[in-house]
Amino acid sequence: MAKELDCCSLCPRNCKVNRNKGEKGFCGALNKLKVGRCAPHFWEEPCISGTNGSGTIFFSYCNLKCIYCQNYELSEKAKGKEITITRFSELCLELEEKGCHNINLVTPTHFVPLIIKGIKKARRMGLSIPIVYNTSGYESKETIDSLKGIVDIYLTDFKYYYDYLGLDYSTCPNYFAYASEALEEMYKQVGDPIFNKEGILQKGIIVRHLILPGHTFDSKKVLEYLYKTYQDHIFISIMNQYTVVRPCKYPALNRSITKNEYDEVINYAVDLGIKNGFIQEDETDKTSFIPNFNGEGV
Repeated sequence: MAKELDCCSLCPRNCKVNRNKGEKGFCGALNKLKVGRCAPHFWEEPCISGTNGSGTIFFSYCNLKCIYCQNYELSEKAKGKEITITRFSELCLELEEKGCHNINLVTPTHFVPLIIKGIKKARRMGLSIPIVYNTSGYESKETIDSLKGIVDIYLTDFKYYYDYLGLDYSTCPNYFAYASEALEEMYKQVGDPIFNKEGILQKGIIVRHLILPGHTFDSKKVLEYLYKTYQDHIFISIMNQYTVVRPCKYPALNRSITKNEYDEVINYAVDLGIKNGFIQEDETDKTSFIPNFNGEGV
């Protein structure tokens, strides 16, 4: 049991519910870890997945409600299995034994105090590979600060520049302010990227931005902010994999992005001077790229 869950303020929602007594806030999580999948993952950025895969642990629940979420079976339907902190530590070690290059914690925000205990225990048991914190970016500075010395790599989204988009599409106020403050804290912790001799990232930050159909204007503002603020000290991953998994009330979001839209944003990034970046190939908007959350490895 984590005392931080007595009055939960782990994310900007600041719900202040007592999760240890069964109270649920916006995310819906209580005081036990819940995991939907634990397995090597090969579809992250090349310096994360490498040849052996990234050891991904997909957590249930989320502090956002993105209407286009590919993982809504976890984030909204809370599919998954409750596990102990000890079992979480064992999962980390099992992924390392499989040869994974890192432990990739997907949507971990609402479980941070439990994860910290689990990582510390796993390290005492011999865990030695880097820890990746894979987040939506909607984080509080205090929670990121608590991860100092725990997390080696931040793999963070930067979804929106304009806050009205965050409200409409993810039900979150002040996304830009919180995401930018959190990113600043992340950079203070881990600094510039460090790679091993095989080209696998050991420390540093990759910021992901998913282009939304009809919203290249927002993507350009996000890229401009990131590059002017951090230059080549971070990597920027520009993603075209927006996938329609269910219809929504916003017509613009009921289609994939076009090649012209993606090229427009990539050309803008080049004109800005972005060199440390990743782009995606065509046809990444297929549901076949979405993992099966069937409890594998848990």
